[in-house]
Amino acid sequence: MPRLHWEDFEPGQVTDCGARVVTREEIVAFAAEYDPQPMHLDEQAARATLLGGLVASGWHSCCILMRMLTDNFLVDASFMGAPGVEEVRWLAPVRPGERITARATVLETRASRSRPDMGFVKFRFELIGPSDQPVMSLVVSPMFGRRTATASPELGA
Repeated sequence: MPRLHWEDFEPGQVTDCGARVVTREEIVAFAAEYDPQPMHLDEQAARATLLGGLVASGWHSCCILMRMLTDNFLVDASFMGAPGVEEVRWLAPVRPGERITARATVLETRASRSRPDMGFVKFRFELIGPSDQPVMSLVVSPMFGRRTATASPELGA
């Protein structure tokens, strides 16, 4: 039984979603399979790029964030997926050996107009780099189940 439901989220609420170290091996493996550009594959070639060294693909950063959110946040929630992503921003490179953390900030909540058993929670999800600055942000409004399906659809709609 999930602990977190739509009713548990309030604008301004911030949740820590874990930490991990990004390895050179995973950067190269992801790039070899999905984003085979020199700055993600080869350290010598990467030094000649604008980034000045090997970095994770932005898409890899998205996947890392999703894994961290799933393992440390969504697994304990009545999460029902999301209809899409509003915004993705890659703000700084993620380099091998860096420890990154993930956080979720609630921007707003809205009850579903057509389904009283669910609501939307608009989040800014961020990966935070070693200097405590965001390296990636993602804005999305996932759906969460509600504890009670009798609430008025006008609430936040």
